[in-house]
Amino acid sequence: MTEFRNRSAYHEYFIEEKYDAGMVLAGTEVKSIREGKISFADSFCIFFKSELWVRNLHIAEYRFGTSNNHLAVHDRKLLLNRRELKKLENKLKDKGYTIIPLRIFLSEKGLFKMEIGLARGKKLYDKRETIKDRDTQREIKRFLK
Repeated sequence: MTEFRNRSAYHEYFIEEKYDAGMVLAGTEVKSIREGKISFADSFCIFFKSELWVRNLHIAEYRFGTSNNHLAVHDRKLLLNRRELKKLENKLKDKGYTIIPLRIFLSEKGLFKMEIGLARGKKLYDKRETIKDRDTQREIKRFLK
């Protein structure tokens, strides 16, 4: 499988903008991602010294790794161009915005990239409304078939 999605992101947040970012990974991390050993639970992105980092992204240790195996949870650097970084950093200063990982996918060049989203948190009533809209769309599709 070459694509892994953060399913809870669309339930918890309104996604306003999306960006594709490169990831700085170790060799054993790439092998572990190819096996599907990845979890987005509680992961988010932060700025540190004008660089974007993803936190709490769990990539399990590679089972055939030696003593050079990677840590399962540590900060990983994301690669965007300077203009996109400035834009995101300015948006984060507004109240209620955060950057969350949406999916990890394999690019045409064979590199793993992460789609990140500029997001605003949903309230409980927004979540209920989203569920209701999804159910009505499902019912409409069922009747049209």
